[in-house]
Amino acid sequence: MKYTTVFTSIVLLICFTCFAQSPREVVQNQLDAYNAKDLKAFLDVFAEEAVAYNYGEAEPFIDGKTNFKETYGRLFSSSPQLHSEVISRQVIGNTVVDYEYITGREGNDQPLLLIAIYVVEKGKIIRCDFIRE
Repeated sequence: MKYTTVFTSIVLLICFTCFAQSPREVVQNQLDAYNAKDLKAFLDVFAEEAVAYNYGEAEPFIDGKTNFKETYGRLFSSSPQLHSEVISRQVIGNTVVDYEYITGREGNDQPLLLIAIYVVEKGKIIRCDFIRE
């Protein structure tokens, strides 16, 4: 009986490790959902306690998944042409840094250049920092 429990635990650990998404995949899923304006899929990649900061500021401008839902729900509904293209992506450990070219944001025809820094833990984004042009 004891060996069965140990064996089951090892198998579950191996399965979790094999099927867990890498930080790169988590952030790509977030980008795909953003471009599709699929709020449910977008929120699925964020931890409940996720926060978003404007780079260098002490207080988050988004605090918690509910606030992400409100903020991005408004953005998606007011930006039917919203699209982000990743110009470059770097991954170091659990941190993903994207340089993005965003168009169609809230009807604005001016593109936005943005650096987004995502921290991923346990398959969920827990923190975002944004540097805007």
